[in-house]
Amino acid sequence: MGAEIVQFLEQAGPYLSAALGAYGAGVLARAEDAAVGATANAGRSILHAVWRRRSPAGRPELEAAVREAAEEPEDADAAAALRQQIKRTLRENPQLLAELAAQLPPTGAVTITASGERSIAAQTIGTAVTGDNTTIRP
Repeated sequence: MGAEIVQFLEQAGPYLSAALGAYGAGVLARAEDAAVGATANAGRSILHAVWRRRSPAGRPELEAAVREAAEEPEDADAAAALRQQIKRTLRENPQLLAELAAQLPPTGAVTITASGERSIAAQTIGTAVTGDNTTIRP
């Protein structure tokens, strides 16, 4: 199960970072915000689920780790401390890991949207040209 937890945390990392960036240290107390992106709300949802499954005695440790990670977003040690708190909860609640993993998009899933006149969108772009009467020469 340890490998599954590590894989989940790697996938959830951007969501957790976005939630901390959008909500700050109050992420555990805040409700979903329509003005905040889906990525941040997904991270907030993950943190709420982990917090709810923690024992009341373990919640202050998780809250402290969230606060430190939010206050020092570039501090790798603060991020690692938060991951450790999440790992502890997932080890104690194997079913929670499955529930949270199901909330994340499948690995490798990409959604690309372009909107507007002459807009372009791609997962990878080698050469892109927009406009009328444009020629590309090697």
